[in-house]
Amino acid sequence: MMKKIIVLLLCSLVFIPVIRADESGISVKSESGIIMEASTGKVLFEKEADTPKAPASMTKIMTMLLIMEAIDDGRLSMDDQVNISKNASGMGGSQAYLEENTTSKVSTLLTAIAIGSANDASVAMAEKIGGTEENFVNMMNKRAKELGAENTTFKNPHGLDEEGHLTTARDLAIIARELITKHEEILKLTSTYETTITHANGKSLWLVNTNKLIKFYNGLDGLKTGFTGNAGYCLTGSMKRNDMRLITVTMKAPTKEDRNTDTINMMEYAYSMFYKDTILKSDKKLGTMFVDNSKKRKVNYYLEKDATVVVPKDVRNIDYKYTIDLTSNKAPLKKGDKVGTLKLSVNNEEISYNVIVNESVLKSNFFNRILNYFKDILNGNLNIFPPKD
Repeated sequence: MMKKIIVLLLCSLVFIPVIRADESGISVKSESGIIMEASTGKVLFEKEADTPKAPASMTKIMTMLLIMEAIDDGRLSMDDQVNISKNASGMGGSQAYLEENTTSKVSTLLTAIAIGSANDASVAMAEKIGGTEENFVNMMNKRAKELGAENTTFKNPHGLDEEGHLTTARDLAIIARELITKHEEILKLTSTYETTITHANGKSLWLVNTNKLIKFYNGLDGLKTGFTGNAGYCLTGSMKRNDMRLITVTMKAPTKEDRNTDTINMMEYAYSMFYKDTILKSDKKLGTMFVDNSKKRKVNYYLEKDATVVVPKDVRNIDYKYTIDLTSNKAPLKKGDKVGTLKLSVNNEEISYNVIVNESVLKSNFFNRILNYFKDILNGNLNIFPPKD
């Protein structure tokens, strides 16, 4: 029988409101902005975060996410060669100067996108993964909806101005969070200030990161800049300090300097006002469950990752509760298999975590199942004489 475990832990009351621009004291000249803590998704500040705007090259955050997911799924590898079409080679704006009817490695094109914001590389990868650019854009929009980016409509994989190509600061933070937390290796590219790529035809290109803050603001390691006439100056920033990773988004800043200053101001505000606290650690046993049809009758279960909350720095005690729903207890089980969900509630804000087993449990044979059946009767775990009505 599956069970629900409810734990209520009361300390001092914590209330963590979302701070809006007129309440924070932060000077943000960008029309839209947001600060999100990456591990929890907690929003710490927002300004017009749900107003759709042109995202410019921040579009490529979704393009990079789909590339990384295709690699994880085995549909793509970094060493795969990509055919460069006329459509891809003809892209304007920032580019890797790809030539039609040549090939380039996935790793080379991804580097060109992450560091040089190459539009031609973005289209080449879109055609490689989606078959056509149009199909890839459909994949982008489907993935956005799956992530909860409800106010996003992509029209292309690169971000050049196109009617209806819109998203929001909140949606970009959501997409960036998925990319960073699930594919942290992308930060090795986005934090690289300059590098040289070589195409299959032997031609080399020197790339300088469009995000100059990674060189001049210590700790910033991403993620993507943007600029078009409609979008203005934009930046999705990523930074880790004191074991807390923040994501910031600025949209439609008047100048490049304003975009950079807004990013720094938001980062410094959040790091000065909030800290991340671990409530439950993944190496601490949550409990023990019976496993049906197994030789080993019991197994311990744990969190897949630490359960954390983000709280103001003037608060050191936290009021929270959690419930555990165990949903799978039949052998065989592999180490790391999900067997339930822990729902953590802090002042009515709920975060879900996977509950897993940390060892494999083999399915028992017929003889062992019969033996366990009689053991359960003797130990009182199985009632063969149910009560009468």
